Amino acid sequence: MSLRIVVVNPKGGSGKTTIASNLLSAYAKAGRRAALIDRDRQGSATRWLRQRPASLPPIHGIAAYEEPPANVTRTFAMMVPPDTERVVVDTAAALSRHELVDAVRNADKILVPVLPSDIDIHAATRCIGDLLVHAKVPRGQAKLGVIANRVKRNTVMYHALMRFLDSLGVPIVAVLRDVQAYVRAAEMGVGVSELRASEAGPELRQWRGILRWIDDDLLPQPRMPRPDDRSRREQTPPARGHLRIVRNG
Repeated sequence: MSLRIVVVNPKGGSGKTTIASNLLSAYAKAGRRAALIDRDRQGSATRWLRQRPASLPPIHGIAAYEEPPANVTRTFAMMVPPDTERVVVDTAAALSRHELVDAVRNADKILVPVLPSDIDIHAATRCIGDLLVHAKVPRGQAKLGVIANRVKRNTVMYHALMRFLDSLGVPIVAVLRDVQAYVRAAEMGVGVSELRASEAGPELRQWRGILRWIDDDLLPQPRMPRPDDRSRREQTPPARGHLRIVRNG
């Protein structure tokens, strides 16, 4: 099952590429076949991917901002490998309302990174309003989540950001610290999940939490046996030559 995660915020510099690249690396490390669709003409996520060491699990990349070769249709160029399990879309800045709605049209999950500043809070208000009203993203189905990015705790702006996010009624998926681990990881073409534990520190827990929020309600849940199912199993004699184990309780 391929899941599509779109990282979006029309405000430039909010950390969309940082979120997208670290999400991809976390999935790759977890053994998921991941693909990047880079829609930002700056191509930061594509450059990050090109720096990725060949020894690490591969991530398929599509530079959607580039024109395909003359003999290739755009539809074909945008196709991800058929065995792809997670698609992460890094969107561009300065999206119009129409472009924003189009960017999240087929998304299973939407992540909006927000920085702790007055300008970013104002931009996020408009972005989330457009997602809820114009893109008709349902508020109560855990499809839309916010990531507080590059925060420094115990500052005035941090507390202002958290009050703002609490007022939205949208899940706060993670609070990411402003630490050098992200800079070091980006320079090497990896994510913080792929750094040593001594380098990544608490960030590892944050990214595990992000993956859980994305995946938990999208993956098929195991069917719980009904009471009559269990009674029928216990009444059925075991096949010859097989050991039958009945658990207590």
